[in-house]
Amino acid sequence: MLHDFPFTCYLMKLLGDACFNFKKSEVECLIRLFHSLVERANVRLNNFGLDRNAFRAILHSVFGMTDDMLMNRVFFAFDKDNDNCINAKEWVKGLSVFLRGTFEEKLKFCFEVYYLNGDGYISQEEIFDMLKNSLHQQSSEEETDEGIKELVDITLKKMDYDNDGKISFADFEKAVKEDKLLLEVFGPCLPEAKGLLMTMGSQQFSCQIFK
Repeated sequence: MLHDFPFTCYLMKLLGDACFNFKKSEVECLIRLFHSLVERANVRLNNFGLDRNAFRAILHSVFGMTDDMLMNRVFFAFDKDNDNCINAKEWVKGLSVFLRGTFEEKLKFCFEVYYLNGDGYISQEEIFDMLKNSLHQQSSEEETDEGIKELVDITLKKMDYDNDGKISFADFEKAVKEDKLLLEVFGPCLPEAKGLLMTMGSQQFSCQIFK
């Protein structure tokens, strides 16, 4: 079974110091939870992981995330080997930053979520798409687009320090360090959950580690 103690020990050894933001007991809990989530999602065992739909369901049900675009980007931020499946190591390492990360780690995580095309920069077009995606206004689409274009201009004036028309990590880091409210300026991509209580079949996991 996926819950076998030897297998959990193997994963603990595989993770090494990658889970330094969690205690050993917390990592064990997260691994057990991962196994149950994989089984619950009916994922084939040879894939041994969570696909995008299964992971998005967790982001929504556990962490209250509702933004489709950002949930997809969070998935890709977790999926370090780009195989469209989150394995146990990616799960624990991702949650280590997602839930217990330092300010610097979360800053890097948010930036990675926000550059949509993977080129390492947040472009004007990406800023527009993210702001449009996160703002729900009652005005017409034309008026909304014009308002968002103004917000894009304001954002670039505030965050594009080298005036190259896009936001680099250096730009983002400097802006957020000057005003920490800018950390999630383009939409929420970090959880607010303080605890986790999940019931799956006959197993109940109470992992009060998300603080």
